[in-house]
Amino acid sequence: MVSSPTGRIALGDSVALTAALVRSDSRNPSLTPGAPGEHESAALLAGVLRDWGFAVQVVEAGEGRPNVVARIGPAGDSGRSILLNGHLDIVGVEGMTHAPFDAHIDAGRLYGRGSSDMKAGVAAMCAGAARAHAAGTLRGEVIVAAVADEEYESIGTRALLESGVRASAAIVTEPTQLAIAPAHRGFAWIEIMVHGHAAHGSRYDIGIDAIRHTGLLLAELDALESDTNARRRHPLLGRASLHASLIQGGIGLTTYPDRCRLTIERRTVPGETARDAVAEVEAACDRVTHRRASFAADVSLLFAQAPSDVSVDEPIVRVLSDALRDAGEAVRIEGMSAWTDAALLNAAGIPAICFGPGDITLAHAAAEWVEVREIERATEVLSHLVRRFCGER
Repeated sequence: MVSSPTGRIALGDSVALTAALVRSDSRNPSLTPGAPGEHESAALLAGVLRDWGFAVQVVEAGEGRPNVVARIGPAGDSGRSILLNGHLDIVGVEGMTHAPFDAHIDAGRLYGRGSSDMKAGVAAMCAGAARAHAAGTLRGEVIVAAVADEEYESIGTRALLESGVRASAAIVTEPTQLAIAPAHRGFAWIEIMVHGHAAHGSRYDIGIDAIRHTGLLLAELDALESDTNARRRHPLLGRASLHASLIQGGIGLTTYPDRCRLTIERRTVPGETARDAVAEVEAACDRVTHRRASFAADVSLLFAQAPSDVSVDEPIVRVLSDALRDAGEAVRIEGMSAWTDAALLNAAGIPAICFGPGDITLAHAAAEWVEVREIERATEVLSHLVRRFCGER
């Protein structure tokens, strides 16, 4: 498909829509101060979806942060409904090795910030739904939600759910290279403030070195990472993990440091909670205190997102597998390495899995691109999925 001579995007043209969205700067202002946010992309997409026959609402998820919510097909109890979810916000462009918003195509690749993460997925889900509706009468409703702020606090999908939007199942079109991803890890950001006692560097008798005590804790956390976490595994995701992200402490070269702040990230697998992760760190602190009575620390949870896990026997997984076969594609079921809004949808009772064009390893990268052919393939699969799931067949 190609864009119309009038400049409008032809119905179902996911490649043209991807390019148009990439040309729209939607950097997240919570990550890049002064960035424009999702307004331009939301307005562009809302216009295209109205042209394609969707009933469209643009709803503020937060101040100046719009969601686009579009519906097509009959609502009600006549058939199953499906939610297609993707985010419009992108991360910053510092250090990129090509123009971030040109959407130029070279050797079959469309380049630009957000091309893989995840404007190609947004375009594919919109075009797939439009093609499915155009192909025949559906007995269920398709809800397309292009949301704000997934890259920071997911206020877009949270607001969507708080507004009462529900569906029988959901696809989050994050980049999976056309693999079905029913599960992904969660994470917990944990801060440990290790307390010492400031004193002149010559006064070992009264000084307590918070930085050295933090080293003792790091040794405990290293054992936790290499031993305990290695035993906590998920069949699609592998093991849980932990890494030390930030460390800050010290007053001066000749002074015992009175505090040291350590921040860690703990990636959780299904079955684990953020509270579990905090309890592990507290236990590690207790073990250090048992060996070194002068050790003292406060542990706090800064932020967390839960893991996501959908059974491979869920109807949405089976129907997507059939849709892949319909389109002549191989069926691959894999775990998703990154966190996504699928976890929020699942927590709200909507079975949600990830499937989309693009490579997650290119997300946020210095060079970001998506295979043009993969956009088209994803669109075709999603069209088959909507027609199957919403009851045409």
